[in-house]
Amino acid sequence: MLKRVALFIATNLAVVLVLSIVLRLLGVDRILDESGAGINYEALLILSVVIGFGGSFISLAMSKWMAKRSTGAHVITRPSNSAESWLVATVERLARDAGIKTPEVAVYDAPDMNAFATGARRNNALVAVSTGLLRGMQKDEVEAVLAHEVSHVANGDMITLALVQGVVNTFVIFLSRIVGHIIDRVVLKNERGYGIGYFVSVIVAQLVLGVLASIIVMWVSRHREFRADAGAARLNGKRPMINALARLDRGAPAQLPESLEAFGISGRHAGGIKRLFMSHPPIPERIAALEAL
Repeated sequence: MLKRVALFIATNLAVVLVLSIVLRLLGVDRILDESGAGINYEALLILSVVIGFGGSFISLAMSKWMAKRSTGAHVITRPSNSAESWLVATVERLARDAGIKTPEVAVYDAPDMNAFATGARRNNALVAVSTGLLRGMQKDEVEAVLAHEVSHVANGDMITLALVQGVVNTFVIFLSRIVGHIIDRVVLKNERGYGIGYFVSVIVAQLVLGVLASIIVMWVSRHREFRADAGAARLNGKRPMINALARLDRGAPAQLPESLEAFGISGRHAGGIKRLFMSHPPIPERIAALEAL
């Protein structure tokens, strides 16, 4: 779990660093401290928005390409057997019932039972399932998982998560630089330019605020899993979805690349404070929510 948090923070810091360098080369940073003593809050907020949302939407725009590359997913353009034909036909029907265009349908080779949906737009998405899921589940359970993923697409969950990520990134960048400015000017009494105290305090504040921000993002991620489960129940009935979740709970932990974990059908288990960083609710809670529908 600590590795997940560290990778999450590192990814966001890398995006912030790259965009910060670009904006510095464009001369945007120079207006943040025109007098050498004050700070231009409006310019800082604009800078924070550009960096915060820029990184989030770049990741969203590249999500399908990255998903295919990282999992080795094979998009079914022309079904080669009855199983692929059924898979494509099922997604087409579910997408039609959900009121969206049919996503690309893909299969990737993995022993664990998993599936994911991703894409920048509701009508240009990707739904992929693992070979382990196709082998390990009954047909109606696979259909329920597909309904869950189609519901994610129909709900616009990928875009929602990108927006939330952009908002929290913006505040992390903005507040960390405010903290750095205060420490540099008020505590260390630096009156011209920015000293080492500014850069160190910005990095520390960004790390701390980044952890808090990830808690917010993961809460939203868990909430959208409940919504997708409910959407699957509406599209395909709740009993197959309950059976599919129960089978996932009995199986091996799901494995997906870090960038796709939040979009899988299930995530890793954790307890205590680590629960705050879970992208998915515990499966028993998801089953209980479906039973209560």
